[in-house]
Amino acid sequence: MGVEIEKKYLVKRIPFDMEQFQFHVIEQGYLNIYPAIRVRREDNIYYMTYKGDKIAEDDNSIGRVEYNLMLDKSSYEHMLLKADGNIIRKKRYLIPINEDAFPEDFIKKRPEIEQKIRAGEVKIELDVFDEPFKGRIIAEVEFPNEEAAQRYNKAGWFDEEVTGDKRYSNANMSTEKI
Repeated sequence: MGVEIEKKYLVKRIPFDMEQFQFHVIEQGYLNIYPAIRVRREDNIYYMTYKGDKIAEDDNSIGRVEYNLMLDKSSYEHMLLKADGNIIRKKRYLIPINEDAFPEDFIKKRPEIEQKIRAGEVKIELDVFDEPFKGRIIAEVEFPNEEAAQRYNKAGWFDEEVTGDKRYSNANMSTEKI
């Protein structure tokens, strides 16, 4: 079982040239909204994802169960035709985590998190959507554990946190009337 622990933010402004960063071109469709079952193409990799309930009933928990199953191109294209609603298309830029992401004392006591940051495993994923959501930009940060998520200091160019706000979930976006 995989676990996804992430926070989502709206973006005030982008203070840098995005094209300097690596990115992925993503296309995805939803076969079901809850639990979320989607098919995704990320560059030339194809897979189906199941996203279920929170991993803990604790109100502060943001971790969710997540499973991925690799697909071939033909299977992906076949299932994408069966997707309901809007097909989501976006560029996902991979941006290093902000330097002030965690309190210094927190990092000093958790060298495993510092190591993940240096390895680029804790990063900002900046999603810039194409039609029919052109102009929508959402930043996500995925964390190695709940404690890191709770101690995270958002980047200065982030706006409101929208973690858990269904209006900003890709699954719900697939159902929006455009």
